[in-house]
Amino acid sequence: MGDSKRKRGRKPKQPAAEAQTNNSGTTSSNAMDNVFSVSNVEFVDPDPPAADKGRGGRGRKAAKHSDNAETSVVACPTRRTSRAAENKGDCVPTVSVSGDVVRHCVIEPPPRWENVAKVVPSMDAVVKVFCVHTEPNFSLPWQRKRQYSSGSSGFIIGERRVLTNAHSVEHYTQVKLKKRGSDTKYLATVLAIGTECDIAMLTVNDDEFWEGVSPVEFGSLPALQDAVTVVGYPIGGDTISVTSGVVSRIEILSYVHGSTELLGLQIDAAINSGNSGGPAFNDKGKCVGIAFQSLKHEDAENIGYVIPTPVIMHFIQDYERNGGYTGFPILGVEWQKMENPDLRMAMGMKPDQKGVRIRRIEPTAPESQVLKPSDILLSFDGIDIANDGTVAFRHGERIGFSYLVSQKYTGENAVVKVLRNSEILEFSIKLATHKRLIQAHIKGKPPSYYIIAGFVFTTVSVPYLRSEYGKDYEYDAPVKLLDKHLHAMAQSEDEQLAVVSQVLVADVNIGYEDIVNTQVIAFNGKPVKNLKSLAGMVENCEDEFLKFDLEYQQIVVLQTRTAKAATLDILATHCIPSAMSDDLKT
Repeated sequence: MGDSKRKRGRKPKQPAAEAQTNNSGTTSSNAMDNVFSVSNVEFVDPDPPAADKGRGGRGRKAAKHSDNAETSVVACPTRRTSRAAENKGDCVPTVSVSGDVVRHCVIEPPPRWENVAKVVPSMDAVVKVFCVHTEPNFSLPWQRKRQYSSGSSGFIIGERRVLTNAHSVEHYTQVKLKKRGSDTKYLATVLAIGTECDIAMLTVNDDEFWEGVSPVEFGSLPALQDAVTVVGYPIGGDTISVTSGVVSRIEILSYVHGSTELLGLQIDAAINSGNSGGPAFNDKGKCVGIAFQSLKHEDAENIGYVIPTPVIMHFIQDYERNGGYTGFPILGVEWQKMENPDLRMAMGMKPDQKGVRIRRIEPTAPESQVLKPSDILLSFDGIDIANDGTVAFRHGERIGFSYLVSQKYTGENAVVKVLRNSEILEFSIKLATHKRLIQAHIKGKPPSYYIIAGFVFTTVSVPYLRSEYGKDYEYDAPVKLLDKHLHAMAQSEDEQLAVVSQVLVADVNIGYEDIVNTQVIAFNGKPVKNLKSLAGMVENCEDEFLKFDLEYQQIVVLQTRTAKAATLDILATHCIPSAMSDDLKT
């Protein structure tokens, strides 16, 4: 812009950094996006006095600024400055060569970019995660699906580790990381995947990756209305993105990927695809959570969810204690609220007693040895449980008592107090993870299968249901399978739900082609406990016929010799390498 002159009566356009200068002479934070030096910039008085208008019709030139990098002096764009402002030192009157009085403002220089970056050093610890996935094919369990790539976010913590979401690296084939401002992608190694809490831990062997980066520090659990800033690499661009909001809710949330319920934060900052695994910072620059899911609904806007620090620290300490991820323990009971006064009276509860009634107990859970149905659970580890199943959390807040259980570690003991037949009993229980009849995850393992005479037998899991019936499997899957998924309990550790997935059509199985996703109840009169026991019974069968009892009172009968002979031709026709998965061969 230099020393150019402007015509009288036209107001010069002020640079953004100047226009947003506050009364104290310092540049506001909103101007930092267009930071540049204000020296050698000339402002012309937009309303010169009458004496000046006679001088060739031009306004009087302002005094030139000093080139000093520490401070700059520019002419004040208005001459009508109050004496109070002069006394504060905002404007300084000086005398020009012609004897006129000109007021100037002293402006502090804007911060340099390197100084701005130091304000939020934690952002340099945010990395972009590149992952190649190869998912199992549940419809054709002897092969995998076509590989695909995804991008998400992560951040560096202490001891050469990186945290991201578990779903970001699920069924991974290759994982690479790229630091902010770098053009190099580094190969990463997956150390642990926590499916329930949706957290994964990575590391990089290349020492260059860790140079010049400070790890993220964790903060405490935030309070309602605390400001949070979510940093990551969402869709819409390749560079780092920052969104801000406040904590709007703290409660036990449903973790979609983990099919579990753990403590979570609800925020109103935008969390989009690619934000997964990125940190959420508080106003002090400390991480208070990991972005992992959002609510997409026509009646909801800007609802995002963050994994809070108690869950994150549980995952990290679990890894450090056991050398791997062991999971979050649960109390294997189903319970009923005791809010009805008549119900409490009938159960023998005194007016000052509160708790919940135990309806059912998991047969595989350790607590099944000491607890009984209709016991009133009064407290967990010395903390009283209310009639609605909540416990005191923080000032003015209550939370489900499952939070207390999730804060424990697998194998730890907990003291529970129950009311049984009007008598208070106390038990020490060893906590364990949940053994479901229909597993929520196969944890990276290929699905099990067994083929005989074109009948493809496999086990039911939540990923299997999702693969067969889509994301709305809870509405579209067969009622019998859904009932077992929601309500059935495993009677032993190795119990599985074996089904006929499909029938590969051949001459030997004429008339059975329409059997799909139907449970196998028994084989030759013997109950089917799991897929391995079914495969063993069929392989060792010397009877004349193979008889399968299915759900809905269906039966399948095949001649043993013919069925086993036809299996080899069917395998060759469909390019299937083996009649059973590797885990069934041992």
